[in-house]
Formats: sequence, structure tokens, C-alpha cells
Amino acid sequence: MTKATVQAATLMVQGTASDVGKSILTAAICRILVQDGWQTAPFKSQNMSLNSYVTFDGKEIGRAQGVQADACKILATTDMNPILLKPKQDMVAQVVVHGVPFSDLDARTYRESYLPQAEIIVKDALKRLRSEYDVVVLEGAGSPAEVNLKDRDIVNMRLAGWADAPVLLVADIDRGGVFASIVGTLEILTPEERDRVKGFIINKFRGDVSLLKPGLDWLEERTGKPVLGVIPYLPQLGIEDEDSASLDSKRVQSKRNDSYGSGKTADQLDIAVIRLPRLSNFTDFDPLQEEKDVHFRYITHLADWGEPDVIVLPGSKNTMDDLRYLNESGLTERIQAFVHQEEGWVAGICAGYQMLGSKLLDPDGYESDHPELAGLGLLPTETVFTAEKRTVQVHGSSTLFAETPNKLLIEGYEIHMGRTRYLHEVESPFRIKTSLEDSEGHADSWHEDGAVAEEGRVWGTYLHGILHNDDFRRAWLNRIRQQKGLGPAAEGLRFKERREAAFDRLADHVRSHLDMQRVYEMMEPYKSRNREAGTR
Repeated sequence: MTKATVQAATLMVQGTASDVGKSILTAAICRILVQDGWQTAPFKSQNMSLNSYVTFDGKEIGRAQGVQADACKILATTDMNPILLKPKQDMVAQVVVHGVPFSDLDARTYRESYLPQAEIIVKDALKRLRSEYDVVVLEGAGSPAEVNLKDRDIVNMRLAGWADAPVLLVADIDRGGVFASIVGTLEILTPEERDRVKGFIINKFRGDVSLLKPGLDWLEERTGKPVLGVIPYLPQLGIEDEDSASLDSKRVQSKRNDSYGSGKTADQLDIAVIRLPRLSNFTDFDPLQEEKDVHFRYITHLADWGEPDVIVLPGSKNTMDDLRYLNESGLTERIQAFVHQEEGWVAGICAGYQMLGSKLLDPDGYESDHPELAGLGLLPTETVFTAEKRTVQVHGSSTLFAETPNKLLIEGYEIHMGRTRYLHEVESPFRIKTSLEDSEGHADSWHEDGAVAEEGRVWGTYLHGILHNDDFRRAWLNRIRQQKGLGPAAEGLRFKERREAAFDRLADHVRSHLDMQRVYEMMEPYKSRNREAGTR
């Protein structure tokens, strides 16, 4: 195959609202195109998420674009999400540009002062992707019908115009009002924008589609545009979600069905994650939710405590403020008693690891206006917050919970600003180094990460994704089971293998309910030009 001499075909997925399933449908379409032989890449010009992804070269992008790159079977790059907004407090976000923190900006400053610069960055990134792939699948953000934002939009209809992309408009029927949301969105668009919408996808349908047909017929007659697919709700998807909106819906459903651990079976471990107000990277816990011998839940308030076997402190976008939340809610004292009086198990990841230490210091105000806070005191560490942000992929090994003298191979990634030091000699659970050299050929030397206390019952690490390592996760869970008088789990989850199979399952599901022939026809002029240029 020769390199394309014209720009790649484009297709854009937009939604009538946030959390209608744009990210997952984009991933599904990406995998379908790859299955059909097209070199495909995802693109979202601007993403707002606390659940980020570290690229192979140590840069930070939205989690959804990392997942979509995985669906495309390619390495994620910052061109796939050049602008990432990470909310820090009300109306203020950290602006990450091509994977590197740029500045903390309030909403007005970002919109009035930075968006003109962002437009240039977005166009350049998209141009590079279109020179390297056959197809680029673009994802919008929120709704294209936000009339107060349209004049400086860089992520919906103006972007579709820059990319000359046909648009598929997605609506979530599970919310109700699906026909009104589609028609209302079209009414707000300009005639040129309306022409760019080539069809509709109705997502998350439950029930008999024949009962929906009169509505579909009315919608097509009313708008003159086709319904390209009605996608049934797919349970137990097995692909991580991007943001807290999906996390909120999971939590509500969990509390409806099964509050405070009451629904666990006798042979399950009850593992509870503290739902911090500024929780980030909650996909760290996806494997725990898939384990058959684990009853997984979130704790937001002291009243949610129940009778957990394990407490996990997760990552946070603002460690100091979330530590104050633990103190003020009574959860700090409860966790301390859980360890010292009940011999409970506690793990901390990233910010959670920092909170488990004796002290957190922020003399220059990088995290908050609190120069110093006492930690939970469960690990002999203290952390100082600095301006430099460490974002790297790492690999290494662990002897923690391993059967001597074996070592468990591990990999993960770091995203944090604090630097942690040991107050006295301590056992470290992991020995790691960065996975790749930098542009100058330098790489981290091997070094210790994290700390362990209470004979392994308390441990912390900077490594996001640590629980995605099947052998380590299984060894940890079995050690807890042993202490609780439970036998080892009969079946070990191979999470990464299951995740790859989940992409194919998702693609097959969407393909069977989406008119892909008509989708291909939307891109046909661009595909024809590519073929004439000597590509596919």
C-alpha cells in the first residue's frame, strides 16, 4: 500500500446531548472499519474529562480517544485529542494542550481568549491524522445545538465543516423524548449544518423495535433524513466508560439493586472505593467490577460504609480538597479504625496513595490554598506538590503477594504532580521504569514505587492501571481471601483478553443494527479519491 496523496475520508458522530453514547459508538464504528480493512484513527478536538489516558510517549489525552485508538488497533497520539480540559473547581479547568498542561483557565477566559489559538491547534492535528490514515472518525462533544457556544465552536458543526465530514446524529432513547431531541436539535442548526447531518442513530433501545416503527416513519418524513440504525442496549459492555456521568448512572443503579454490600454472596469479597468529589481515572477499577468473586461498590458518605473487606482510595484531580472531604465527612477516622481495629485491607492509587501518608505539603498552592494537611498516617510517607507533572507509561515487577521467589510482571501509567518521600525505610511493592526512551534516548532507571504497611494489608502506588494486571490483582485478592478464611477463586479473569473480545462483540452488535452500507456511501466520494491515489 502506498501512502495516501489526498486527505483521508471523514465521518463524524455527534449527539443530541452529553452521555448519549457517542464515545462508545465511535469506538464501535472504528472497529468495524478496521475489520473491513481500513486504516482508521479517532479524533476529538476538545474533550472534558478527569479520566485521562497516557500515550506511549508520556502525554495525556482523553480516555475515550485512548480507548478508540485501541479499537483501531493503533497507538494513541495527542493528535487524536489535542485539547483536554480537566475540571479543577467550579468554572476553572486545567487546559492540557497536546498532552502537556498549558494553564488553569476559567470558562470565560478560555472561551474569549484561548479558543482562537485552539482552533489552529485543532486544524493542524486533524490535518496530520488525515495524511496518515484512510479514515478519521470524529466525535463531537455535548450537543451541536448550544446556541450560546456555536459562534466559537471547535468540536461540533464548525469542526465538521473544517473536515468536510458527514454527520451521524445520535440520540439516547433511554432518556425519553428521543424524537423531540432530534427534531429540536435540527431546528436550532443552520440550514448548512442541517444539510451536513446525513442520518440518525437511536441508541440504547430496550424492547420491541416494531413498536417504534411508527415514530421512525414520522421522524424520517418530518426531517427528510434516514434513521440509519436503532441500537439495542448492550449490557455488560466490557469497555471502560469515560466520565463521571456514566459513573453516576452506574452508582444509582447499584444502589437501587444492592445497597452497602448487602447483596454480596458468602464467597465474595466486598470491595468499596471511596467516591471522592474530584475522583479521577475511575477506570482503574473496571477489572474489579468484572471479577465474579468480588462484590464491588462505591462509598460516598459514612452511612454507605456497610461491612467492607477492602477499601480503595482512588485518584483525584485535587488531592488536598478531597483529603479535607475525608476529614470532614468522618471517613478518615473510619478508615483508620478499619485498619487498626478491624484488620481491614486498604489500597491507595495515585492521590489515594498520597493521602495514606503522614503529611501532604503544598507551600506554593499548586493544588489548593491549604499549605499543609495531615494525611491518614497509614504509610510512612509525605508528599510535596510541585509544578512539574509526571506522565509516563511504566513497566516492572512486584513480589508483593507473589509466591516466593516468583515475581509478578506489571505495567501501568503515572499522572501526578506530587513527589513522595519515605520517612523511614519501607517496603516498596513495585520496581519500575518507563516503558520507552524519550526523544533524546534517555529513560528512567529502575526505581521503587509505592509503600507497604501492616504486613501487606495497606499499600499504595502511583500506578494507574495496576489492577488491570491480572496476575497481580489475582494474587492480592487471593491473599485477602486467605485471611478471610475463603478458598482461592476458581476462575481467574484475563481482563485484557476479555477487553479485546469486547471490542469485537461491540462492533458485531452495532454492525447488525446499523446500515453500514449507507454509512459507507456517505464516505464514498472520499474513498474513491483515495483509491485513485493508490491506497485502498
